[in-house]
Amino acid sequence: MYRNKIHINSFFAFMLLCMASCSTGKYAATNKIYKSQAKEYSEIIKSMPPVNQAITTLPPDQQMWVGSMNFGIRKPNYVVLHHTAQTSSDLTIKVFTRKKEGVSSHYLIGRDGKVVQLVNDYLRANHAGVSKWGNETDLNSASIGIEIDNTGSEPFSDVQINALISVLTDLKKRYNIPVANFIGHADVAPGRKNDPKNFPWKKLAEKGFGLWYDSVLKMPPVDFDAVSALRIIGYDVKNLKAAIEAFKIHFVQTDISQELTPADKLILYNLYKKYM
Repeated sequence: MYRNKIHINSFFAFMLLCMASCSTGKYAATNKIYKSQAKEYSEIIKSMPPVNQAITTLPPDQQMWVGSMNFGIRKPNYVVLHHTAQTSSDLTIKVFTRKKEGVSSHYLIGRDGKVVQLVNDYLRANHAGVSKWGNETDLNSASIGIEIDNTGSEPFSDVQINALISVLTDLKKRYNIPVANFIGHADVAPGRKNDPKNFPWKKLAEKGFGLWYDSVLKMPPVDFDAVSALRIIGYDVKNLKAAIEAFKIHFVQTDISQELTPADKLILYNLYKKYM
């Protein structure tokens, strides 16, 4: 009996090992490339003095290297949410593991709630592209990108949003990310991107991820400057119509025209005071 138990336990251990290897085997090639690239970056970081960081306008005898122990690695301060505009997680992973597209994200949330991590949090993923939010002009360097498997024209499932909230809960705690710094791709790239569309931002705000307007709104003063309010929230207002559309994709959703209605201004005024 004892012998049979050992055999059964060994069998289950073997099966678990097979399942683990099978699940990673599909992406063995891209994982190998990831490991190789990470090793290359580690060699760059270990180099003393750093490679290609000498001051070219000064002679070598006027420069020296002294390694300080007081340093750290990248700390993300924002989370940028996207929808994939694909019909499956597999398609998105296929794109994110090809060199020619040059795009990626840190996490992918599947329709079934499965979470796939593609890039180490401490590394810079190529998810935001040309972007701006407040004074931050390179969101790729300052943020974690999360892709949500969705075509952009379908509801987000409860299991998917619950999985996202689990991820955000960990990230917020791990990196002390401010509540207001959970934003969308459309927010940081107005006119260029419109995702995530029809997204439940209010539900996320209720959980502490991003801001939302109050249920009771006060009329703004006569001299309320809507353009300044959009800028204070974080929007790039160089293309004002695009900034208005991005604001409405996030906070209005039922109407994403490029004009601010009186109702939109009520929402904007309420939010502007929260971001002050």
